[in-house]
Amino acid sequence: MRIALQPNIPGLVDQLQALGRGIEAIIVPSDGSLAQQPLEADALLCTATGGGDLPALLSACRGLRWIHVLGTGIDNFPLSMAGDAVLTCSRGATATPMAEWVMAMMLCHEKQLPARWINEPPEAWYMADLGCLEQKTLGLVGLGAIGEAVARRALAFDMQVIAKVRSYRDSPLPGVQLVEHLTELLQVADHVVLALPATAASRGLLDARALATMKPGAHLINVSRAALVDQDALRVALDSGQLARASLDVVDPEPLPAGHWIYAHPKVRLSAHVSWSGPNIAQRLLAPFIANVQAFIRGEPLQGLVDTQAGY
Repeated sequence: MRIALQPNIPGLVDQLQALGRGIEAIIVPSDGSLAQQPLEADALLCTATGGGDLPALLSACRGLRWIHVLGTGIDNFPLSMAGDAVLTCSRGATATPMAEWVMAMMLCHEKQLPARWINEPPEAWYMADLGCLEQKTLGLVGLGAIGEAVARRALAFDMQVIAKVRSYRDSPLPGVQLVEHLTELLQVADHVVLALPATAASRGLLDARALATMKPGAHLINVSRAALVDQDALRVALDSGQLARASLDVVDPEPLPAGHWIYAHPKVRLSAHVSWSGPNIAQRLLAPFIANVQAFIRGEPLQGLVDTQAGY
């Protein structure tokens, strides 16, 4: 089995070769030479952007039967170029750090952090109008691996958890209520978390009309993709007081240019697309790939399959 590796991750070649003598791991050259010397490979490990030249990489590889994207989001992957190859991704690999990030954002909002830290005598000791997560309603838009990880933690905080999924069905998690329409969720949720992929169907999901439907004073958290939210409409919702806060780990564009209004808005907490980060993150992302290599060799079904028609 010949595996082409676009990201040159230290130790990965040795890790693959330790799985069996029949595995040949090849580091994809970054000097553009693939255009003159196409690469024969059964499988390809790549990132969603391929270092900026993924279409050329896909065109240069011959005989691909399987492509694995090292990450969760594949909205930047040229799906039409996958051809007949099976496409998988590291779905769910970063669910734990992302769920913890979401909980941190909700707690910071309710406990008014960092504003409540002091470095001089305050006007008053002991008294503050802090909130609690207990009995607050969490609205999850998307209930995949990340959404489920958030839900489990929120339930432990005695939150009411509701979720909207692509196709209405019975809830997979005890204590989580699924709603049929997004409006049902937006009207009652104190904290709304976007945890769904960016597809043609979900782009602009939270437009001006949807934001106006949200419960007054709600908190929006986006750890998914910026394309899900109309940023101009979000600014209006924040300025009007319709939303109390937006905690954004994703924005458009990225990196966000200096001077952009999002940096300075008092109701926005902005992070640099880091919610997925955590200990041993490279191994977290590689674990589904390594498991799939073993399954591929044995002729077993692969995990993390991507539906190229649905876009995730």
